[in-house]
Amino acid sequence: MRQLGLFGGEEDATTDSIRGLRIEPLIKDEDHELARQIPRFVRFGTSSWSFPGWSGIVWRDTPTENELAKAGLAAYAQQPLLRAISLDRTYYAPLRADDVKGYSAQLAFAASSPRASSLPLFKMTTKVWDEITTAIFPRHPRYGVRAGTRNVSFLDHARFEAEVLLPYIDAGAPAWLGPFVFELTPMPRGALDERTLVTRVDDFLSRLPATMPSGQPWQWAFELRNQELFGSRWLDMLRANRAAHVFTFWTAMPPLQMQLRAKAITAPFTVVRLMLPPYTRYASRKADFAPFNVIAEPQEEMRDDVVDILRAAANAGCSEGYVLVNNKAEGSAPLTVRAIAKKAASAFAGA
Repeated sequence: MRQLGLFGGEEDATTDSIRGLRIEPLIKDEDHELARQIPRFVRFGTSSWSFPGWSGIVWRDTPTENELAKAGLAAYAQQPLLRAISLDRTYYAPLRADDVKGYSAQLAFAASSPRASSLPLFKMTTKVWDEITTAIFPRHPRYGVRAGTRNVSFLDHARFEAEVLLPYIDAGAPAWLGPFVFELTPMPRGALDERTLVTRVDDFLSRLPATMPSGQPWQWAFELRNQELFGSRWLDMLRANRAAHVFTFWTAMPPLQMQLRAKAITAPFTVVRLMLPPYTRYASRKADFAPFNVIAEPQEEMRDDVVDILRAAANAGCSEGYVLVNNKAEGSAPLTVRAIAKKAASAFAGA
């Protein structure tokens, strides 16, 4: 008889495959100690995990990108400072129920590690398929003839529930499931005004289920990529729906501190995503920073702002504070996590 793991994954051939790939995490005692100094509501994580360049930082050996894609999550989730992950592949296509079960198996394997017993439960945030989050298709080759046109499926609640949410429900809405992040694709200025967008998102949220089959509330988080749409109407609407505004460190959005001053903590949880400094481009930083094994351009103001957001989240009674880091923020996401964790540990000392 097959047994169910802690996260609902089956201990079967999938688990044997994970063991067979032998991806060993590099776990440092100093990271365990640092993790103990951070409030348990804080969840640091990275944008995906399939980076061979993290060898000597997250991985003990030198796994390939393909090996990491297949079984790297099981090693990643044993890291004491990395108690969350942003699942980015779902921006391009929804998961199948089998994919969800596969992640459950990897996380069950990670949870069986002796050193994992004292760690907070691991959580995964899910970027929502861009077929749902795009109002105007960008002028990019991958959109073909649709580039520059309006998307009739923008915030289509029926498609979201059937194609994005249902596979998680079919897999039992696993315990590792964290917020769904709706990254609203950048659109030409003037394509939507704030009032229109607020109405659309409010209507969308009103049609979604409130709770998972377990009775736990679903967590919805919305990330703007157009500065002109960020304002009091936007925040008030999210607050009324207990949905989170994603604090985003991204080239075309207001600085994190400005978002915080606007009282942008709108839900019982909060999400921070660290992506790109102002006036920078994703592709050029990817080329410059690969293989993502050193801090190339420290962003001290960004780090301080994140700590301020976490303190505000604590004061607001947030049960979870996600800080999700991309390699392109500073050069190496796990090293950025370590740097911010040290600042957070100091800030919360004695609290």
